[in-house]
Amino acid sequence: MMICKVVGNVWATKKEETLSGMKLMVVQEEMPGKKAGTVFVAADAVGAGIGERVLVVYGSTARRAFGKDNVPVDCAIVGIIDSLEVDKESIQRT
Repeated sequence: MMICKVVGNVWATKKEETLSGMKLMVVQEEMPGKKAGTVFVAADAVGAGIGERVLVVYGSTARRAFGKDNVPVDCAIVGIIDSLEVDKESIQRT
């Protein structure tokens, strides 16, 4: 699992049929106290919004988040972070 921040969303009118109805979000890998990381697209399974910190899974686990193994998804948002504690320092939801 990775901690990421939702930085945008993707609109694609033409896409693989099994992606129909899926919300695609642009996320950026994040580690508290460090520079922002890689930016990539993740399918949203929980209704996250721009600016929220989220938990992202990848690989076959991402497909299972949608209950299907035949979906062409390799990253999925599976949780919205309310607070985060690192080295006993609490980081609240922004």
